[in-house]
Amino acid sequence: MDEFIKKNLRYPEEAMELKIEGTVAVEIDIDVFGKVSAAKVKHGLGHGCDEEAVRLVKLLQFEKKKYKGFYVVFHKTINIHFRLHEASKPVQFSYQYKEKAPGTTYNYTINPD
Repeated sequence: MDEFIKKNLRYPEEAMELKIEGTVAVEIDIDVFGKVSAAKVKHGLGHGCDEEAVRLVKLLQFEKKKYKGFYVVFHKTINIHFRLHEASKPVQFSYQYKEKAPGTTYNYTINPD
């Protein structure tokens, strides 16, 4: 399920611009066919993250399950984590060029913006 969420999560533009990170808790009902029949935000972040979390959990498909021989509706809470990629943070590295200036170290910082 984590792979599915990572693959299908679309970070909302507004949240990305405002650098919003956090977790949205979504309560879902899973019907007798394993489909999400209802989704409600329990704890949200706003800025489009709540709507994206609901959209994402409605795509999930679960196995049909029985409880004491009967198909029933299951209730579950799923946490959807919104984290900005590490690539959006500055990358720092050192480079040592030995041929022309032995012992000289050059430090670079790359900002993706």
